Order: sequence, then structure tokens, then C-alpha cells
Amino acid sequence: MKTLTFSAVALAAVAVAPASALEVSKSVDVAAPPAKVWQTIRDFCGIGNWHPAVEKCEPSTKEGKAVRTLSLKGGGTIVEEQLARDDKKMDYSYTILQSPLPVSDYKSTIMVMPSGSGSKVQWQGTFKAKGADDAKAKEVITGIYDAGLSAIASKAK
Repeated sequence: MKTLTFSAVALAAVAVAPASALEVSKSVDVAAPPAKVWQTIRDFCGIGNWHPAVEKCEPSTKEGKAVRTLSLKGGGTIVEEQLARDDKKMDYSYTILQSPLPVSDYKSTIMVMPSGSGSKVQWQGTFKAKGADDAKAKEVITGIYDAGLSAIASKAK
């Protein structure tokens, strides 16, 4: 009987253990100096000017932090809050407050760094799958990053 009780307790502990965070990290080389690339992406709500999935971006603030509401082409809205920004290091981090994406606990950083005679833009995020399996959640975020990075490479030349 003790074995059965212990097994039930161990199973319950596993069931409530937090899922480990998933990670996606993508990058693109851009044939332009870092300062020029940063100029393209530095505005937190400027994503509406370069990401092909974003119809428009409306800036606001929440408790002194920058917030952006993204209206997506084809419908849907994502609300994101900037967590940190460093213009000297050319990066910013943000979190998703509300979205239709199959993720939760999403935190991301986009950064520009020198690379050869041009730049490298890296976009990385951590999150948990929500309403989908891990592979699907990673596929969705990878698609978002790939489309955005491709657009940055084209726009920042």
C-alpha cells in the first residue's frame, strides 16, 4: 500500500511540475552597417514598418513602460511590453501580454551586432507551448522570426 501511495504522489508531482521553456534563436546577415540596421528596427513600434505580418502598430505606455499593440494582416492582435532597451548595445527585450499565438511566458530579445563588413541581426525568444505541442509552438515562432529577419535584411540595405 505504501508503494501505491508513493507512486501516486510521485505522479502528481510530475503532473504539476512546470514545463521547461522552449527556445528559438534565429539570425540574418545584413549588408549594411550596424547603426543603419539599428535605425530600421530600434523604434519599438517600428515593427509595423518592417515585419510583413504586421498591418499596423499602435504605441502606448503601461506603468511607464512602452507597449505596442500589433494588428496582424488577416486578423488578430498581439500586445507586447518592452522590458529593456540599450541603444548603445543595439538591443531591446520584450514580452507578450496578450496574443492568439500558441505560446505563454514569452520573452524575446532582438539585437544588432557587427559582422564582417556588415551586420548580424539576432532574434531569440523563450516561451512555453500553450494550446499546441512544443513542435508547433516552435514552428510558429520560427516563422515569425524568419519572416521578420528576411524583411530587415531587405529593408536595411
